[in-house]
Amino acid sequence: MGDEGFPQHGTAPESLLGALREERRGDLDWRSGRAFSLVYNVDDPELEALQHEVASMFLHENALNPFRYVTLLRMEGELLSMVRDLFGAGAAALSSGGTESIFLAVQTARDAARARGVEHPQLLCAVTAHPAFPKACKYLDVEFTPLPVRADGRADPDEFAAAVSERTALIVGSAPSYPFGVIDPIPELAAIAAANGTLCHVDACLGGFLLPFWERLGEPVPPWDFRVDGVTSMSADIHKYGYSYKGISTVLYRDRDLQQRQVFMYDSWPGGLYASMSAAGTRPGPPIAGAWATITHLGTDGYLRLAERVLTATRGFRAGVESIDGLLVTSNPELSVFEFGADPESAHAVDIGAVADGMDDRGWNLDRQQGGLHVMLSPGHDRVVDAFVADLRAAVAEGGTARDNDQVYGGVVEG
Repeated sequence: MGDEGFPQHGTAPESLLGALREERRGDLDWRSGRAFSLVYNVDDPELEALQHEVASMFLHENALNPFRYVTLLRMEGELLSMVRDLFGAGAAALSSGGTESIFLAVQTARDAARARGVEHPQLLCAVTAHPAFPKACKYLDVEFTPLPVRADGRADPDEFAAAVSERTALIVGSAPSYPFGVIDPIPELAAIAAANGTLCHVDACLGGFLLPFWERLGEPVPPWDFRVDGVTSMSADIHKYGYSYKGISTVLYRDRDLQQRQVFMYDSWPGGLYASMSAAGTRPGPPIAGAWATITHLGTDGYLRLAERVLTATRGFRAGVESIDGLLVTSNPELSVFEFGADPESAHAVDIGAVADGMDDRGWNLDRQQGGLHVMLSPGHDRVVDAFVADLRAAVAEGGTARDNDQVYGGVVEG
């Protein structure tokens, strides 16, 4: 694959589509409820049909110059108003995904630090923070400093207090962290940042569009957003629990002055003034239109309905895992994302890699982490709780040793 070279002759549409349909039979079936990452299965055919139609309508639109595409301009403006209202932000911008949102927040913090005379800015975060942070630091020439977490998997404020310095440009907390589904102690981290005169970012790429509705359902949610003094920026992905398709995210700021640091404007080009709010130049229309249509279609009541389904699935999956001798849910997750592994205190020794193999054999697609197996639950998972628990119980009883021990989330395609 990848060695065919540039095609010398064209291919008829039906031939091409037929080959793709056949090849896709082996791809991950995310609608089955047996996959736990990368796609958030809303299990709503009406919404999915709406998204396909909207994507088709705006497939060729380019939001590089939004004033040429006035419908996209309106939708983007309304989207930004929606997310500012949901999160209590002073300013917001759209991006292509969580990584770009994080890049923009790190760039803004770096430039703010340079403005106060810091030549070599530093970023502090827990080791559980998303790899987009070390990636941003590599690209943006910021020193990356990961810090140990507490026994409960959450960031340790004492570690941050000891590491913060005049070079610290940004302190980062997760709401929640991907590996364990726990929310870092945001008020303590934000207080350390404020006392040091630095910025504090909350990475809510994963939880941002679920936590407000989780809280309204009566679930305990620790302080995590702009209601916490000292939080200066946030990231939240609409293409995760916002249930839009890839790739659309938001980066939000407490005030508009801070957001202005991410604006790029160049007026020395013969082609005319070039300005953008994010890293991208050309921006495809479908993600903007799809996000607007999704949020407008669902509304608060729709998001609450979907959050209720996710909560039902979470309770069922956790109870099922905890009912099986030899297994243990890592930490005490506050959301619908968690890791489970072998219980070291159980008399029943379990090879968690062998359990993963057994679940693979039964058609499940669990993600393998360094400490166990990982699930991230969507509305559609409420339909498969009993089947999952039954197969997990059988895989544990089967025992054996692991065939494979790969812990992989992302990959590289070289060309």
